[in-house]
Amino acid sequence: MFHKIKDVNPMPDYQLSVQFSEGVTKVYDVKPLFGKIEAFKVLENNPDLFADVTVDVGGYGVVWNDDLDLSCDELFENGSTVNTPFDGLMAFSDATLLWGLNESTLRKAITYGKLVAGIDVCKYGKQWVVSIEAMKREYGEPKTA
Repeated sequence: MFHKIKDVNPMPDYQLSVQFSEGVTKVYDVKPLFGKIEAFKVLENNPDLFADVTVDVGGYGVVWNDDLDLSCDELFENGSTVNTPFDGLMAFSDATLLWGLNESTLRKAITYGKLVAGIDVCKYGKQWVVSIEAMKREYGEPKTA
């Protein structure tokens, strides 16, 4: 299953905090790769390069440079799940991609009471956030996961 990455942050001791579009956060330990994959040894002695990690275009993985990257599936399957107050929440833009809907469909669902403001959805500034549980209840499993 494809797990799109929204954000990545380097942490102490060569760990990555990875936020996925489906509202899950994982911590991935890069240290074991130093002994397994030659290309990753460069990170062991270069904390500045490690800190330069970014999300790959499209959210398919994370990258440091042309030679170093990790796939979204590797990070999701081998990362440790971290419980956060934001678990199970996603932006409307992410929900529309995963469920193959338009944002207007979700806004109408609020108007018609299918998605209840303050319970299923909440607006922060200009951004609407929806619970994954509410999306599954109203629209079933994601279509493009």
